[in-house]
Amino acid sequence: MLLCCGFVAASAEAASAADRTGKGSGATPDRLVFGFLQTVFGTEHDKGWWFSGANRVKKYTVPVRFYVHNRSRKDRRRAAAAFVGTLSSHIPGFSGSMAASPQNANFHLFIVDRKDFRKTVVREAGLRPAAVKNAECLVHIWFGRNGISESRAVIVSDGGEHLFKRCLVEEVLQGLGPINDSRDLHESVFNDYSRHNSLTAFDRSLMRMLYHPAIKPGMGRRDVVEVLPKVMADLKLSR
Repeated sequence: MLLCCGFVAASAEAASAADRTGKGSGATPDRLVFGFLQTVFGTEHDKGWWFSGANRVKKYTVPVRFYVHNRSRKDRRRAAAAFVGTLSSHIPGFSGSMAASPQNANFHLFIVDRKDFRKTVVREAGLRPAAVKNAECLVHIWFGRNGISESRAVIVSDGGEHLFKRCLVEEVLQGLGPINDSRDLHESVFNDYSRHNSLTAFDRSLMRMLYHPAIKPGMGRRDVVEVLPKVMADLKLSR
């Protein structure tokens, strides 16, 4: 079983830098292909001891059942469930819903106050303390030949509304497969230097591409490039 994780390292300086790059969807076919390859392959933690499957497609092939473990002073369960509830309508081929109990979940959202972030990452996400350095939130995924088997995200609740919303969106999406970030994607939440805190049109297109049936878990970059024209055409993204 292979492991992977992604995180948000947010700062006022990073956000300001993103603002200077300009805004806009930039969702031309070439731009979408670039964004897809940037986010689906690689990982924010590209050191060898982190993850050996960074250059393979990662996605769920079974229904995703989310469970929110709210451990923060503020109850964020309704906000998390509301976002999760929008995903199936935005992403054809994806099935997601809330689980009634943690035993029935394969995607766990741990929402904590900042003082509990480090210990929760270690205890619940199974990561080393070094993973917490500079992180505001984090997701860890487990996957094998049949796709992702489980995801565990840890999200800080008391860092402000903007950070909470951003972390919720990015970590949930990354936990579904596109684990990498790129500062070249100014139109995307998959960029720690952007200010987006909602599902952008660009990111929605990337998720639709990932969950197209022609994109299979374990595919390498070359295989993906060969099928992307069909994927783009089917999703009416090629014009």
